[in-house]
Amino acid sequence: MVISINETSEVPIYQQIRNQIVLGISNGRLKPGEQLPTVRALAGEIGINSMTVNKAYALLKQEGYIYTDRRNGAHVRKEFSEAKELSEKSQELLQQIISEAKICGMTQEEFLKICENMYKG
Repeated sequence: MVISINETSEVPIYQQIRNQIVLGISNGRLKPGEQLPTVRALAGEIGINSMTVNKAYALLKQEGYIYTDRRNGAHVRKEFSEAKELSEKSQELLQQIISEAKICGMTQEEFLKICENMYKG
């Protein structure tokens, strides 16, 4: 699994890891049931503290993207709930992005076209 960290980003490293794993699940790079690297292995691969990876995995588990097993480590969930609704946190993020798009003069059509292209992958 390839995770790249942007050390200069304002996004915390654990959040960058979380975001990249969610992206990997959504675009099919990470398959249902696939085992993720151990906390130590991923921390060593990226060159960060293992507690940071542990925090990312804990967040992913809390959000329902992965499950953990003491013997076998962390795995991508095999099934996801199809609530067909964004979490409150995701809605707030989306509202922020929409606000920025409006401020920079983007039309709704331009914004939706970008969203459509990104959704398709």
